[in-house]
Amino acid sequence: MSMKQHISQLLEQVGQMQAQNMEDLEALRIKYLSKKGEIANLFSEFRNVAAEEKKEYGIQLNELKNLAQQRFDALKAELDLKREQAEKQDLTRTPDPLPLGTRHPLSLVKEEIIDIFSRMGFTVAEGPEVEDDKHVFGLLNFAPEHPARDMQDTFFIDKQPGVQRPEDVLLRTHTSSVQTRVMTTQKPPIRVLCPGRVYRNEAISARAHCFFHQIEGLYVDKNVSYADLRQAMLYFAQEMFGPDTKIRLRPSYFPFTEPSAEMDISCNICGGTGCSFCKGTGWVEILGCGMVDPNVLEACGIDSKQYSGYAFGLGVERITNLKYRVKDLRLFSENDVRFLSQFTAC
Repeated sequence: MSMKQHISQLLEQVGQMQAQNMEDLEALRIKYLSKKGEIANLFSEFRNVAAEEKKEYGIQLNELKNLAQQRFDALKAELDLKREQAEKQDLTRTPDPLPLGTRHPLSLVKEEIIDIFSRMGFTVAEGPEVEDDKHVFGLLNFAPEHPARDMQDTFFIDKQPGVQRPEDVLLRTHTSSVQTRVMTTQKPPIRVLCPGRVYRNEAISARAHCFFHQIEGLYVDKNVSYADLRQAMLYFAQEMFGPDTKIRLRPSYFPFTEPSAEMDISCNICGGTGCSFCKGTGWVEILGCGMVDPNVLEACGIDSKQYSGYAFGLGVERITNLKYRVKDLRLFSENDVRFLSQFTAC
């Protein structure tokens, strides 16, 4: 094969060089560009070329060498870029770009409330959502004619033909039913927190829903006083809404506590000076509380002369509204991703 044919053949090979990895590229370098490679051998043969042909062959050899070097550099740049991109890839990600989910605002607030009371020694207790009249009303000092038992407030479960039930079955209207189950099965001291979903027969609107979430607390032991209740509520309010938060307890009525109170906090928007949110009063109601009625203790098998206790209950939606300024209660149950995505960083 003449030198001219050899140069033409190498030009074609160099123009088609491909490399899948650095090992392939190194093999091409050794074959064409090393000191013992194809192009170096041609330069060694160049001294045997006739003088009148040296110029022509010299130009062709230089073009071949330059083309080989350019092609080698281009392939190396491609492989380096692929390697950099591969190093930046997160191999733990899924093939499809799925967005990360968010935690529901009610879950965030519920866990924060539980965390605050757990520092005071409260443990979580849970119970069934489908309950009986005894645990929802009977043991909590509700009179038989109490309006809360009426169909306007409570969802009763229809009795099935042939199924014998000792009493009415219903969807619990408060998580106090969990407290009665704890008091009838455990001996004091009792210090429990009862989170869960409850149901009431109400029209659905921006301010009300037929189901919502409560967290109720119960502390029963010897020498539990109203001062203990007030201090626990103050600690919760300041941990939840800030150290400058003030509380006030207004006399109220609940069948299962005596004395009973509604608790307000100083408005966390205006600081108590008065605004549209607190209707100019400087106070916002957040929960109900009181000392456990002795009748409730006795009904649950606890000696009211030896033990006393306090109880409280708050709506998770209510606290969430105060914390995140959510104006429509229905947003919590509609699962609109536009609403939920606002809590990604929470």
